[in-house]
Amino acid sequence: MPEILYEITNSIATITLNRPDKLNAFAGTMREELLMALRRGLADETVRVLILTGAGRAFCAGGDVAAMHATQQGEEREKFTNWLNLGGEIVRTIQTAAKPVLAAVNGVAAGAGCNLALACDLRYASETAVFSQAFIKLGLHPDWGGSFLLPRLIGTARAAELMLTGEPLHAQTALQIGLVNRVVAPELLLETVRTVAEKLAAASPQALTEIKKSLAGAPPVTLEAATLREREVQLELWASEAARQRIQAFVEKKK
Repeated sequence: MPEILYEITNSIATITLNRPDKLNAFAGTMREELLMALRRGLADETVRVLILTGAGRAFCAGGDVAAMHATQQGEEREKFTNWLNLGGEIVRTIQTAAKPVLAAVNGVAAGAGCNLALACDLRYASETAVFSQAFIKLGLHPDWGGSFLLPRLIGTARAAELMLTGEPLHAQTALQIGLVNRVVAPELLLETVRTVAEKLAAASPQALTEIKKSLAGAPPVTLEAATLREREVQLELWASEAARQRIQAFVEKKK
């Protein structure tokens, strides 16, 4: 079964992370496949809007911690660097896309999964959705653009609290602080997002593109600079003894 599903309906491309038994955590070639699916949708002239969602009860639990543990044990710095580069390229592709990209967050969105949702233009959450900047609990630094995107969405103080504590943020609270656009019942999530996507698909593509550019603005630090710094900091932390111990404890289900 493919771990990234791609479907087009009414000029809307829906990309689904499809590893439900692992909460859609990134492993294997999922990052490469997600990037290819995004590029496919953006290059297809029949596609006007893209939707990202997850199969099963999660949006995306982030990186597969067991796979991260294996890279540490094998001292596979180059592989881990490639994962970080792909994450940065994915969120930059979404942010700079000429077409709107919507997130249908159907459950857990942790770590890279949370930041994947943040990179989207609009975020709609199920009542069961939970967002988490879980990096700190593994002794790591946010990646996938999180250190850039989160403060821009909810302000520095709230972003600092989420990143420094790693505490979960439930859907209704996420709505209250402006992290998501709307919260709906689980069974209505995709219908709600597709309704919005259809409205956008009927709008002027050029106008949508220009609005996206205006919203991006000219911040003092660019997403590219942020993701490059994230890579360097993340590589340093990944190689640290503290992160090794925390990741091993996570894999072994120990505190």
